Amino acid sequence: MLSGCVAVGPDYVRPGVNSHAEFLSSASLDVGAQIDPNVGQQQRLNPERDVGADWWTEFGSAELNELVEESLRNNPDLDAAQAALRKAQEEAASAGGALFPRMDVLVSHSRQQNVIAATGRPGVYSLAGASVAVAYDMDVFGGIRRSVEAMDARAEGRGYELEAAYLSLSANVVTAVITEASLREQLQAIHALIDTQRAYLHVLETRHAAGDVSLVEVASQRAIVAQTQATLPPRQKRLAQQRHRLAIYLGRFPTEFQESESSLIKLALPNELPLAVPSALLNQRPDIRAAEANLKRANADIGVAIADLLPRLSLSAGYGSRASQIGDLFSTGSILWNLLGSAAQNVFDGGRLTHRRHAAEADFQQAAAVYRSVAMNAFGQVVDTLTALESDAALLQAEYAAEVATEQSLRIAQGHFDAGAGDQALILIAQAKLLNARLGRINAQALRLNNTVALYQALGGGWWNRKAPLADAQGGPGADAAHSQ
Repeated sequence: MLSGCVAVGPDYVRPGVNSHAEFLSSASLDVGAQIDPNVGQQQRLNPERDVGADWWTEFGSAELNELVEESLRNNPDLDAAQAALRKAQEEAASAGGALFPRMDVLVSHSRQQNVIAATGRPGVYSLAGASVAVAYDMDVFGGIRRSVEAMDARAEGRGYELEAAYLSLSANVVTAVITEASLREQLQAIHALIDTQRAYLHVLETRHAAGDVSLVEVASQRAIVAQTQATLPPRQKRLAQQRHRLAIYLGRFPTEFQESESSLIKLALPNELPLAVPSALLNQRPDIRAAEANLKRANADIGVAIADLLPRLSLSAGYGSRASQIGDLFSTGSILWNLLGSAAQNVFDGGRLTHRRHAAEADFQQAAAVYRSVAMNAFGQVVDTLTALESDAALLQAEYAAEVATEQSLRIAQGHFDAGAGDQALILIAQAKLLNARLGRINAQALRLNNTVALYQALGGGWWNRKAPLADAQGGPGADAAHSQ
């Protein structure tokens, strides 16, 4: 009864974080309203739509789904995070054992020789014993309970760190697939342009042989072909590195992963996106929840430090028997028992415990500041991503228009030159512009997909909608998802 009365130290209260009611006004829910349907589709933000636990399926690629699922099964970083969670949960369960009495059973039997005082000669005899000892540290001031609270909070934090690793891994896989597809299409565009440039070079060489163009014009076209070819190796290197990175995400050796067949065309852009209010983000983001768990731990540590300054009470008792024969144990005259109550109070320790309490209070202040920082950065990531999505749509529209215009400009310049009324410099300029415009359009498509991934990640990844927790052990974030929401 005494142990359940008081728990010194402050009880945890979630700190307030200043946030607006919503990230965007209702007038800003349409993303990319100005985009040409031939280029891409308009996206709409729906505040009523929640983030799905398997949000990557919104991109409509079976190959992408398989890669994400494989990474979640095999990635060693995720395995390490799951093991860290189980360790923290077991440590928390172990700490909870301090709330209960400890009981030890001792059974012994010995054969001894001692000098018998009456005869002065050695005597040999047996001694058997059996006893039960019980000890209980009375948690009058709640120091043990605060310690258990701190361990539970540490395990909770590990759970949300696991969710953060899960979200980061799935987002990295999707982003890697998009990047790989973008690089492959860039290489295809460059190869197609090189073929066009070589064909035009052949025309110039033929006309030079006939005396219609100068050798300078032929050399200029050869230079532009070589310059375009020089853009291939850097992208080929990035593509290989991207495949190696994706293989590592999947838990494979880098050389084991073959080039995937996904392309930007095969990846559907989700046309309806979820959107949460800032107050909901505090519950959804695993990094915010992990920071809050650390704040809970620091709050409980203050109670532990205060309890260390107060008296410690304990009870112990023992009951047993000692006899020269095992059969005589617990017979009349062989029974032994003891009962002890003790109290201990630190009188002088050079200020060690006092400074430990001050350190715990400073640790709480630091954890509170980190929590506010993580929350505000999370709000900023959502706003930045929403702004980027709108900008991406405008960029894609502009890049598409530039590509169409440069293609037309190149055809006109080549037609004039073929008719003997044009300037080769205009052709070279148009070819360079076409390459840049085509690569810009491909990059804009990939950027729009990547920032859509970033929005799902910024909103927390939908772990609260998962049917089963990530770890089999109880107490993980999946177990309290419904309560959190």
